[in-house]
Amino acid sequence: MLRIAVVGVGKMGLSHLSILGAHPDVTIAAMCDTSGYVLDVLAKYTGMHAASDYQKMLDAVPLDAVVIATPTKAHYPMVRAALERGLHVFCEKPLTLSSEESTALAGLAAEKGLVAQVGYHNRFVGAFAEARRLLDLGAIGRVTHATAEAYGPVVLKTKGGTWRSQRSEGGGCLYDYAAHPLDLLTWYLGTPRRVGGTHLGKIFSTATEDEVYSTLFYDDGSTAQLSVNWSDESYRKMSTRITLSGTHGRITVDRQECQVYLRDTQPAPDGYQHGWNVKYTTELTAPVWFYLRGEEYSAELDYFVRSVSGTLRDDEPTTQNSFETAAVTDRVIELLISDAEQPGSGADDALGQPARRPSAAVQRRQRLAVGSARARALLVHTVASGRARIARARSTRKAAR
Repeated sequence: MLRIAVVGVGKMGLSHLSILGAHPDVTIAAMCDTSGYVLDVLAKYTGMHAASDYQKMLDAVPLDAVVIATPTKAHYPMVRAALERGLHVFCEKPLTLSSEESTALAGLAAEKGLVAQVGYHNRFVGAFAEARRLLDLGAIGRVTHATAEAYGPVVLKTKGGTWRSQRSEGGGCLYDYAAHPLDLLTWYLGTPRRVGGTHLGKIFSTATEDEVYSTLFYDDGSTAQLSVNWSDESYRKMSTRITLSGTHGRITVDRQECQVYLRDTQPAPDGYQHGWNVKYTTELTAPVWFYLRGEEYSAELDYFVRSVSGTLRDDEPTTQNSFETAAVTDRVIELLISDAEQPGSGADDALGQPARRPSAAVQRRQRLAVGSARARALLVHTVASGRARIARARSTRKAAR
């Protein structure tokens, strides 16, 4: 039996606690939270060991792994402390608020040979997984463009807010919402070379963004457009959708279904035909032992348990939702922030290499444009000042009469 502690028993933590508590190969060795009331209630009705001090729990309770579902700001120190003690880690997304920290955690986990995964649950949704399988088969040829969207009713009031609405605590709409479609783009298309035209807009929030729009550029010439808004009450709950356009067809996929259009320019994969095809999540999803909110949440935790115990099937990837892929998503988010704050700075590639400086000719044109703008402003100012002096003189003459 795998001995696991669940750290942070808010919305996601309670879900993970319920799912793992029903897993046949898991024992909940402890649960940890800063709320004494929550711990008292859970301990009373579940009999589980409750702890309010994370470090003391790690030292006192025999564990094989931890599941961390705390506010994002606390992820880095908690994950690092667990890895240093030789514990496997499943951490809720995003991994951290810094790609440098995420990369460091990925390196530490690899150095110690530990399983380290992040809760990007869409990778375990049947429809999204089918889109990835079709891409691997080359069903729509080379992807030329993608659209990644996520909308939902998270922040709908100006007053109030939670840790998710603070950039320094949860990362705002970028880290909490846009991270999901960005992770899917990483899974489907790899690492973007640069980003551009990024807009981070406020609707209700004062300390962070509520909407995110940008374009991602890839080495093979393909592009992807990102459109995210967590202040959209026209959606009852979060809705994530990816559209992939290729040389031989198109895929549009969300949690419910995978719509596929295949041109007759190459053979169709087994189970598909030229023209339109629709595969529903219900036919693409394997049953799980415990259902809560969606099969994907049980599937991702079961994948973690089997990764730790070494019982993955031969046909399953061993790095489905690793710290390494999460660090790439964190780096892309940083590029978006940089590009929004200083347009053009998002031209750095996702590996951190500097963007090329503009050519000498471009720099000369830029200087001329700035000079022209200044000259126009000076001319306007001079004319306005002259008119003001004439008006004052006329006023003085009238007063003298």
